[in-house]
Amino acid sequence: MVSRRRALGALGAAGAALILGTQARAIAELHHKQYLPSLQHAPPPTATPPLTIPPTVNPLCPTPPPPAIDAPILGPASGTAEQALAWLAPRADPDYTDFDLTVIIEGYRSIGESVGMDWFLALAQNAHETGSLTSFWSQRPQRNPAGLGVTGAPCDPNKPPVAPNVCAYNYQRTRWEIGISFPSWVDDAIPAHLGRLLAYALTDAQATPAQLALIQKALSYRGLSASLRGVAPTIIGLNGKWAVPGCAYGQTIISLRDRMNGSKAVDPTAPPLLPGDEDGDTMPEWG
Repeated sequence: MVSRRRALGALGAAGAALILGTQARAIAELHHKQYLPSLQHAPPPTATPPLTIPPTVNPLCPTPPPPAIDAPILGPASGTAEQALAWLAPRADPDYTDFDLTVIIEGYRSIGESVGMDWFLALAQNAHETGSLTSFWSQRPQRNPAGLGVTGAPCDPNKPPVAPNVCAYNYQRTRWEIGISFPSWVDDAIPAHLGRLLAYALTDAQATPAQLALIQKALSYRGLSASLRGVAPTIIGLNGKWAVPGCAYGQTIISLRDRMNGSKAVDPTAPPLLPGDEDGDTMPEWG
């Protein structure tokens, strides 16, 4: 049996331990309360924000066009002269005979091959811009192959613009318009078209002597801002540049090219193709 003295001693020791424990907890709590406010009000750690690159979106095209396989401007032809004639012959204005069309196609082929261009892709751009040679500006005497200088701006026939621009009455749109007319297809219109494509695809430093000569000839008809040189090595790179808004300009040309070369079936129920100057796109003043 535990004696009374031993029991009292044990009780005193337990009480002392309880007091010391309470004091220790009080001191710890005090220290905790002293540091807690600074922890509660400390600013959250600063995280490094992820790098974001603002997209280069045409402000006139808020919704990006659907993705598509791109097509380089330089490279082998994506179709043949026979395929081009088979496409254009039943569609072009009757004033262009099969012989005329053959001359035009051969001009694209020979000039395009001499500078390493996909001339068939350029001819598809021509077909888009001119409605397969049915638009007013593609007819003689205009012979405009790709809406060159056709900005949609009206003009006064009594105040002719500076050559090679002309003020012509577009009987299809029943108004006077400004644009460029070319004396011939092979010596003027086609070099102006292909050389301008090269100017978008290449800088002077990147061009061969033959390419540079064609670029200079093309830009003698209509200049091009230095900021646009070499920005479009592919046809989709022309979106919003060759024509505005031009939100899916390159995709439209690729689709047309694939129909022309037979790699995409032609839907007989599809509506007829509109010339580029009637689909809402026009060449910008600065392009």
